[in-house]
This record gives sequence, structure tokens and C-alpha cells, in this order.
Amino acid sequence: MTHILPGRPAAPSFAQPPARPLSRPLALALALAAAFGAQHAGAADALPDTVVVTATRTPQRADQLIADTTVVTGEEIARSGAGSVADVLRRQRGIEIVRNGGAGTSTSVYLRGANANQVVVLIDGVRIGSSTSGVAAWNAIPLSAVERIEVVYGPLSSLYGADAIGGVVQIFTKRGQGAPALSASIGGGTYGTNQTQAAVTGTSGGEHAVSYALGVAHEEADGFSATRSGAFGYNPDDDGYSRNNANGRVTVQLAPGHEAGAQFLKSRLRAQYDSSASSFDTRNTQDLDSYAVFLNDRFLPNWRSSVQAARAEDKLASYTSTALSGTSRIDTRQDELTWQNTIDLGPDTLQVLFGHRKEEVLSVTGGGAAPSPLNKTRITNSVAASYDMKRGSHLFDVSARRDHAEYGGKTTGAAGYGYQFSKGLRATASVGTSFRAPTFNELYYPGYGLPTNRPERGRNAEAGLRYDIADVELGANYYRNRLTDMIVTANPCPGRAGSCAYNVNHALLEGLTLSAATRLAGIDLRASADLQDPRDETTNKQLARRSKRHAAVSANYTAGQVDSGVELQASGRRFDDAANNNRLGGYGLLNLYGTWNLAPEWSLLLRLENAADKRYELARNYGTAGRTWFAAIRYGIR
Repeated sequence: MTHILPGRPAAPSFAQPPARPLSRPLALALALAAAFGAQHAGAADALPDTVVVTATRTPQRADQLIADTTVVTGEEIARSGAGSVADVLRRQRGIEIVRNGGAGTSTSVYLRGANANQVVVLIDGVRIGSSTSGVAAWNAIPLSAVERIEVVYGPLSSLYGADAIGGVVQIFTKRGQGAPALSASIGGGTYGTNQTQAAVTGTSGGEHAVSYALGVAHEEADGFSATRSGAFGYNPDDDGYSRNNANGRVTVQLAPGHEAGAQFLKSRLRAQYDSSASSFDTRNTQDLDSYAVFLNDRFLPNWRSSVQAARAEDKLASYTSTALSGTSRIDTRQDELTWQNTIDLGPDTLQVLFGHRKEEVLSVTGGGAAPSPLNKTRITNSVAASYDMKRGSHLFDVSARRDHAEYGGKTTGAAGYGYQFSKGLRATASVGTSFRAPTFNELYYPGYGLPTNRPERGRNAEAGLRYDIADVELGANYYRNRLTDMIVTANPCPGRAGSCAYNVNHALLEGLTLSAATRLAGIDLRASADLQDPRDETTNKQLARRSKRHAAVSANYTAGQVDSGVELQASGRRFDDAANNNRLGGYGLLNLYGTWNLAPEWSLLLRLENAADKRYELARNYGTAGRTWFAAIRYGIR
């Protein structure tokens, strides 16, 4: 885990040989989906409507969305018994992850081949992440607090501003509804893993109803060595972690159509890693905190207003020796104020948003004898508008946003069109622009950053076809996202000796995502495949740590009181470096899980991860878990 050197990204940036044309598999996929849809349209009623918030910043039925979206429900998370948010995401289409060791170590999430710092991450609408690395602390997000995850693919800068090049991941924490309810679990497994969690949720009655949810959890593991022989700083000792967290949300109905609320999430992770062969307990302490207060009002039958004031803090302390020089700390604080107005105009929706975000960084190294050049503040003011139209079988949306910060003003826009061929079968097409703001490291880190670095820019076009009827879901999405002014490590650095972060590269993220789900003989089947070509156009190399092919298959079956399932995840070869010199082999992972419902509120969870004990690498010379098992007794968790 190497957050200690903020001038070096946790995962290398860009670099790939030309891929075979994607137009032929795309045409085949669309033809098959269209034929299947024509055959089955009207055969059964549509699936129950799924409501998505992130794609348009307002609740919207999934069958009326143009953006490519995946929703992971709390029921799916609980059923799978997954160990972390990253483990949940890696089973979704269009997503790859990289870990520098075990579950407590630095984790990167790639959407459609985009860099980890080209993805916006939200917790209940609050943006999180480090302003120095540009990456969210995925290892510190507690899965026990999560109720639902929404992933929107493609450029969303016109709705969310900087960094939404690859997409947006929004994590929703648990909320109160219905009668008061208690849930809890305790479990353990391989590598000395122990997990305990408890939560209470509910809603009080009356005119001024109060909804509440409060949860706490503790997790720890002895772990395994974060590095393997050949890695810098290799130490064969076990690198464990512990994480404590609490989350809560309260809303009050002030009057019909008027609601006030507050929410928080606090998580502290203590994780060991390898930086030398010494006996010193080399470790990081990662604090991830988010807070928000909000007011939702319906001033008129067609006018909804939402105001939110939020703060997110990402604090990373590293300890590499007993000496004062072996201690460093990098803290990011983001304060954000947003005012969103949603106006219904018949079947259409107009949305206007105003935003203010202040980023502050405090960096202390070796006792802080001198002020760090990273101790900076950046303010971004934004205004955005979007318009959604529905006309019979036609869907339209258009959005635009203006962000202004010290790097100047950036205007982004997007437009999309959808057509409903028949019940359950629709085609979509969209274009959009996006950008990523330079991180504080890329601007100010000594010997690396350049204050003249400009934002990265993206231009995306995509087309998709979806079929959703009864127990059958089919999807195909083709995208082509061209990136310019990419910030990479240039050596030599223009205008000075040595290397530096510099706007020099162009990249192309091109791919086809296929997905399918059905119910056959009582078995829920789901599969996805990504055929992609993420490459650095400047060097014509494959982007580091991203494969050209990856896929996932799962099957779930319920018989009586037993709910069981199997998952298969597969990835093709990748390269660990931008020059494509260090190859990472492809791999396939088999996971098994099952839940036995012992009584109306009690259940026993069993999960076997990497059942075939596959040896593989997500990053060169970093360890990954072998065959592991986990078992838990649950109360009130389904």
C-alpha cells in the first residue's frame, strides 16, 4: 500500500496494441437482441419498475433511462455474502478492480477502462475521495452500511462536474422504513477474519413522521503478506487490518411535501502493509467521514427543491519507522453546498442546479518541520441544467454544466435519444463531453507536479439496446470515449530536469458490454462480458492493469429454506506498467455461497471464495487471497 508517495499514482496510467474491430460483435449482439425481443415482446408483463436516482439526479424509472446503469440491491449484497464494496463491484459489468494486497490495502476501481481517478464516487450524494491522489478510499467504505449501489457508465460531467469521465458510483446507506427493526450478525473465517455488525431502523407514525437508521460494525483480519518475493520492501509477515464504523440517517416530515434530515458515516481503517523487511509494524490509518444536512421541499405541485450542505474528509496517516521522519499525514476536506430545482412540465422535466465545492489539503511529513506545498485550497463554483422529454415511444435528454475553478472555466454537455420499439425493447444513443481536474499532486507535489497542468478532456459516443420482459433481460452497449490532454509521468520533463506530471497523452476507451439475465427451472442466471480496447494512443500500448476481456457468470437457486449460488469471474491478460513490459496473466475465480434460513429472523451464511485456490495477481508482486471461507449467523438480514 503506497499512498506514502502521493506523486506516484497507486495504479499506473496509460498505455496497448490495436484491438480487432468491435463493430462486428456489436452488430451481431444488437441483431440477436432485436430478434429475441421481437419474438417475446408482449409475452408477459414487464418486470417491476426499478427506480434509479444517479443517472439523472432525480428518481427515474429504469425503463425510461438513456444512460447505461447497473443497480445492486441490498438483497443481492446480503445473499452473496460479499466481503467488501470492491468485491461487489468487481462482479458487475464494465468494472475491474486492483488491490495492492488484502482487503485492507489500497484499492482502485476502473469503469469501462477509465482510470481510478476518472470516476466520481458518492455516498448518499456526498462526493468522497482524496484531492491529492484523486481516488476514493474504497478499502475504508464499510459494506455493512450499504443498502444499495448504483453505477452509471459513461461521461456525467454535465451532471456531476469534474472527474466523471468513466462514470459515477453512488453508494446509498441504510434508511429507516416501517416498524422498528433490529438486525445483527457475527461471523468469522480464513486469515483470522472476524466481523460483527448491528443496526436499528424504523419510522414513527403521526403527522410529523420520523424515519431513522443507525448502524455500527467492527471487522478485523490477520491477513496475509501484502507483497510477494520480488516486490520492493517485501516482508513475508502477515498484513492484517481492522475497521470500525458507524453510520446514521434521520429524516423528519415537517409538513406535507417538506422534509429535513441529516446523515453521517464514520469509518476508521488500520491496515498493515510492506515497505521494508524490518520488524517495524508498517501501517496506514485511513479515516473516511461524510456528513450532510438536507432540506427537501415541494413548493408547488410541479416544483421540487433540494438543498444539501455536506462535508467529506479523507485522512491518511502512514507509519514506516519509529523515527519522526517515518510519519506522514495527508488530509483532504471537501465542503459542498448544492441547490437542486426540479420542475415538471407535463411529461417533461427541467432541472437547474447550483453548486459550490471547497477542497482543502493538509500534508505533514516527517514531523511537519516546514509547510508542505500541497497545503492548498481550491474552490469550484458550478451551474448546471438538464431537460428530459418523453414523446410517445421517444425519449430525449440534454444537459450542460459550467464549472469554474483555478484551472479556469470548463463547460461540458451531453445529449441522448431513446426509442421504444415495443414493450420491453428499446434502443439508445448518446454523446457527451467530460473532464478531470488535475489533482493537488499533479499540480504541486515537489519534483513531480506542474502548476500549469490543464484538465484532462473526454468525448464519448455510445449506442445501446436493451430488452426487459418478464424473466428475461438482455443488453448490449458500445462506447467510444476519446481522451486528450492526459496527465502522465513525462521523462524528461519539458522545461526542467527529471520527470514530472504533464499533459501529453491521448487515450481511447472503446468497448462492447454484453449482459443477460433470466430465470430457468427456478434458477436465476446472470452473465456479462466486456470486450474492450483501453489503449494509450500516444504509445499504442494497452492501459496498465486493464484487460481486453473480462466476464462474470452467476447462478442462484432457492429450495425450501436454503438459498445457494455460484459465481465465476474471469479476466484476460493485462500489463502492470504503461510500457507493457510486465505481463499479468489472465485468471478465473470460482465462488460459492449459501444461506440457510433457520427461523423467520435467523439465518446462517456460508461463503467459499476462490474455491479452486487459484494463484493470480491484480498488481505485480502483490498478494491475493487463496481459497477462503466465511460463516456468519444473522438476525433480521435477508
